[in-house]
Amino acid sequence: MVRRSVFRSGGVVRRSVLRSGVACALGAAALALTGCSVAGAGGGAGSGPHGVALRVAIVSNPQMQDVEMLIKYFEREHPNIKVNFVTLPENQSRATVTDAVSTHSNEFDVVMISNYETPMWARYGWITNLQPYIARTKGYDENDFIPSIRKSLSYRGAMYSVPFYGESSFLAYRKDLFAKAGLHMPAHPTWPQVAAFAKKLDDKKKGVAGICLRGDSGWGENLAPLDTVINTFGGRWFNMRWQPQLTSPSVERAVRFYVHLVRNYGEPGPGEAGFSECATNYEQGNAAMWYDATSAAGTLEAKGSPVAGKNGYAPAPVLKTKHSGWLYTWSLAIPKTSPAKRAAWQFISWATSKAYIKLVGRKLGWSNLPPGSRLSTYRIPQYLKAAKAFAKPTLTAIESADPQHPTVKPVPYTGVQFLDIPEFQDLGTRVSQQITAAIAGGESVKSALQASQQYAQDVGKEHRS
Repeated sequence: MVRRSVFRSGGVVRRSVLRSGVACALGAAALALTGCSVAGAGGGAGSGPHGVALRVAIVSNPQMQDVEMLIKYFEREHPNIKVNFVTLPENQSRATVTDAVSTHSNEFDVVMISNYETPMWARYGWITNLQPYIARTKGYDENDFIPSIRKSLSYRGAMYSVPFYGESSFLAYRKDLFAKAGLHMPAHPTWPQVAAFAKKLDDKKKGVAGICLRGDSGWGENLAPLDTVINTFGGRWFNMRWQPQLTSPSVERAVRFYVHLVRNYGEPGPGEAGFSECATNYEQGNAAMWYDATSAAGTLEAKGSPVAGKNGYAPAPVLKTKHSGWLYTWSLAIPKTSPAKRAAWQFISWATSKAYIKLVGRKLGWSNLPPGSRLSTYRIPQYLKAAKAFAKPTLTAIESADPQHPTVKPVPYTGVQFLDIPEFQDLGTRVSQQITAAIAGGESVKSALQASQQYAQDVGKEHRS
């Protein structure tokens, strides 16, 4: 059994647009945000003693570390293909891959992207339509992909990337602490109920926070959970005329609720706490609840985890909507410029196949399977036994996520914890920094949202025109 390291999720670092000139600007902006460099990345696929040498850009998370450990099985079956991984933290990976793909270089033959990039990049013509490859691959079974995940990676009915794993969000809670306090978690909790639980369970003297919530800045950090709260409180980023709504009563009420909850009953130093910090706090028994990514459950229940077997998992809390969980997937795509598309697809189809998922189980442990991609994963007896506590809640959360209708009122964008517009990387980052300042006490929620509204004005003007 492989013990997992703590990692980040939902669009941020884990431990262990336009065409032409605008596209280049987007890549440069991403690089500026992360301070990373692509120097020395080298060229794309080439020939060598193995025939084809693929360059595969991946995110440095535990599931992809598994691929690196198991790649020998692929190369044994494909002796003419050598896979060279370029493994980077997520923020750096995003910037490097965005720059490479948007400038039409041939640095990579396979790139790991998400359901944020896939539809946009397909529309720009940056990545390869995988549907013809899927159709020619016997037994690949695209209909086995979880429908919401498959749809999020499609453009005009065709898949342009295929999922390696997927996730939504849910509420993890300590069943033993709830029982001791005489509390009962509802089947479908509301945020006011969660706040009441957090207040009662918060015990500063014993070093136990009532709840862990991300406070660290980043469009994939604090905005991931906060956006789901804004949505279910009835807020939205823009109305149907692309007019910003970040100072609306619904948004302000949601943000005030979130900031108050994490400041009063959350982890120590919440303004500096992201996924990793919350994961560590919760796993070490220093929090009674944690609202975050479903993919974290495998770590919490892994052999050796101090909280294994002590957790319950409830749907993402709601207020005005029926569901509020996000939808996210790390997927594999082929840049249009790759000279080795056939070999690239052979690797991708292997790494996202039913056979690969079972290989992980046999070699690395059944609780380590990449979750949230294929329906058949949730029919594997060994996995259902190992993931008894979280398998069903994870699948239910992913299937319930509704990026097309994330909030109460209609919106001109798609996405739960992000907006499917190229400007969101910059806009979301700037807004998240304002939220962090409010959580840390550096400014009021009102002033943070007023500044955020100004940032959104320019984006709204572009879309209105």
